[in-house]
Amino acid sequence: MPDISNKSVYHEYFIDTKYQAGMILLGTEVKSLRAGRAHFNDSYCVVYDNEIWIKSLHISQYSHGTMNNHDPLRDRKLLLQKREIKKIQSKLKEKGYTLVPIKIFFGSNDYAKIEIGLGKGKKLYDKRETLKQKDVERDMKRYIK
Repeated sequence: MPDISNKSVYHEYFIDTKYQAGMILLGTEVKSLRAGRAHFNDSYCVVYDNEIWIKSLHISQYSHGTMNNHDPLRDRKLLLQKREIKKIQSKLKEKGYTLVPIKIFFGSNDYAKIEIGLGKGKKLYDKRETLKQKDVERDMKRYIK
């Protein structure tokens, strides 16, 4: 059961706060997630009627599914406590904050969980600076070995 990570999120955003949320999924979606068949391309989270929904998360159809297979791009409800949702709503009202999915994993009780983060978008020069720091760290590791 591999963790499915959004590799570009740390390149695009400064992540301030992370939250773990449950997801309401169908059976074939869980089976596809266990096979590691999901993509975060252009996925994002929205708050609607005091509920958090994830949009554009692509979970591939289950290969052994029947006609009851799921829609790969359907909106999925995330399960968080009310006070966490209120904190998120207040932060989203501030300029520049957005709610992005970071990774999907299976918790200790085998429920599918998603880690979401409140992030501020990076400017182009911030992205360049991050790449420079990664290169320096990589070079330091080479010299240490």
